[in-house]
Amino acid sequence: MTPRTALVASADDSFRQRLNEILTGLRWQVREATGGAEAWTAAETALPEAFIVDSWLPDLSSSELLRDFKTCFPEVALLSSDGCVFEGSSQKPHRQELLYALRRSQETDCAAWNVAPVLLEPAAARQLPPIEATAAAPPECRSGLERAVSPIVEERLPEFIGESASMLEVCRRIRLVAPRATPVLIEGPTGSGKELVAQALHRLSKRSRKPFVAINCAAIPEALLEAELFGHTRGAFTGAVQGRVGRIESADGGTLFLDEIGEMPLALQAKLLRFVESGELQRIGDNETLKVDVRILAATHRPLAQHAQTGAFRADLYYRLAVFLIRTPALNDHLEDLPQLVAHFLSQMGRETPVKTIEASALSKLKGHSWPGNVRELEHVLERAAILSGDEPVMTCQEIDFGLAV
Repeated sequence: MTPRTALVASADDSFRQRLNEILTGLRWQVREATGGAEAWTAAETALPEAFIVDSWLPDLSSSELLRDFKTCFPEVALLSSDGCVFEGSSQKPHRQELLYALRRSQETDCAAWNVAPVLLEPAAARQLPPIEATAAAPPECRSGLERAVSPIVEERLPEFIGESASMLEVCRRIRLVAPRATPVLIEGPTGSGKELVAQALHRLSKRSRKPFVAINCAAIPEALLEAELFGHTRGAFTGAVQGRVGRIESADGGTLFLDEIGEMPLALQAKLLRFVESGELQRIGDNETLKVDVRILAATHRPLAQHAQTGAFRADLYYRLAVFLIRTPALNDHLEDLPQLVAHFLSQMGRETPVKTIEASALSKLKGHSWPGNVRELEHVLERAAILSGDEPVMTCQEIDFGLAV
């Protein structure tokens, strides 16, 4: 008899491992995915008989994934980690086995719920919801705790810290456009996380297994930027002792991130425009054209629309790049996220040195700062404070020195 196949989608390694062990004992073959996009690709490659989805995924909304999956693959039994079943008509004999496996995994591993274990009721006190449920996973079919946290966990992406409206809007726009090939322009002040947005767009795209190539247009001298982007042949100019593949070509199949696009010289903008329109490029010193498939993401701290109107930036290139716009907020616009950001950076620093905490008065001092350098400045201020505090486990107001932290 051919073993039945179950696909398990969760970012939690221990949850996937536990379900794998239990289902294998029930003579299921198990395939694993760490996110929704990976699971969808796996299902298209070889359709499973059952699909078990964690209540939180790092890239897609689990409820939306289940709804779309049911539409495209109605014959697959669908089960979410809150115990709701959305099953095909041919899969009813399997539902008790699937629910049994899910119960066992949750009884032994609170991490399957993707919330702090201390907030959960004891496993014995938890009641699984009714076996039958609609594909939309109605609120009454969820635990009270999940209903309380789901508006946040379904929107926020792991790259971003904070639950302010402005940060959730950034995450929402990333989710909307990431699966498409649409060019995206990311605008925001220096230090506000524009490259994080670009990395998230690549991670959630169909190109995630291909290269993510970033180039800072402001960090490379004008005379070298063209060769850096388009590559060159041997002897194309003085010093070109060997040929070189450009950044655009090296990103073939993946994503090209043009940081500080507003600093690109006008003459080079014309050549970039030709590539954006045709997908073809010429290495410097070469007469042949190459076809390259990349998705272009660009970022700037400048008001590029205004520069396009005044002629400081090519208007035709601007409209090609700004098909979809994402704005990263200044830290002052979401100061309610500052405590979470502080905790995040202190935790990161604790990977190499003992984790420090910060006293309330020092946190108040941070809240009163204007933050011209945004989140990047906050990270540097905290790193400086950690050094100044020496072996003390708590950072005080005395160590908070804004200085030249940007």
